Amino acid sequence: MTAAIPTISIITIVYNNVRELEYTLQSVISQTYKQVEYIVIDGASTDGTLDLIDRYRDHIDVLVSEKDEGIYDAMNKGLSKATGDYVLFMNAGDELYNTHTLESIFSLGIRADIFYGETKLIDESRQVIGDRRHQAPTTFNWKSFRYGMNICHQAIYIKRSLTTPYDTRYQLSADVDWVIKAAKRAKQIVNVHGYVARYLVGGMSQKRHRQSLLERYAILRKHYGVIPNLLNHGVIALRLLIHRLTYGKTRD
Repeated sequence: MTAAIPTISIITIVYNNVRELEYTLQSVISQTYKQVEYIVIDGASTDGTLDLIDRYRDHIDVLVSEKDEGIYDAMNKGLSKATGDYVLFMNAGDELYNTHTLESIFSLGIRADIFYGETKLIDESRQVIGDRRHQAPTTFNWKSFRYGMNICHQAIYIKRSLTTPYDTRYQLSADVDWVIKAAKRAKQIVNVHGYVARYLVGGMSQKRHRQSLLERYAILRKHYGVIPNLLNHGVIALRLLIHRLTYGKTRD
């Protein structure tokens, strides 16, 4: 018996970002794979974002527009509304890699707990500027983040039954904690061996980089232990130094 085609809940959060949001909306609704539940969580925008959303309302299954307590509170609202088999966060400005991305992953009949792939970085002019410094590992499990978040949040599809709410004690790096928790529960994780996302650089975690790093350190210490985490960060620092000496300015 052929397994039922899974539904993918794609969640977009946005606040006052009318400039970038349309790229994300177009990316989602142009997918050739149609088993998509599209959820948009708006933080009560005042810049015309809601007018833009209204133009695409027929393509949006769930819309919430209200004030929130930050990015992960908004993402938790989206997660609570999701009913699909898998969840993917594709926030304002980010895009699926091409129109066939979902079909290439989910039309093959594989029902893994987690799918993941590679990411291209794009700038505000939508030009590709390269790959992430942290390339996706060939194989992935919950220990794979010990040297850094080597899978972009927009490039990982997690079975909804494995997810838990984001820990809102973290303002910038709760996604690291969230993925590790899900990976601990996963039995089958599949690398799709291809690009699945285009990530817009310059987000809040880059603007408040020091706070983001401190949060990541605390999260990794919680999951991997104090001494292993210190040793792992020694490896991270060495790799970063080598990368800077080789390539100059780094990318996440």
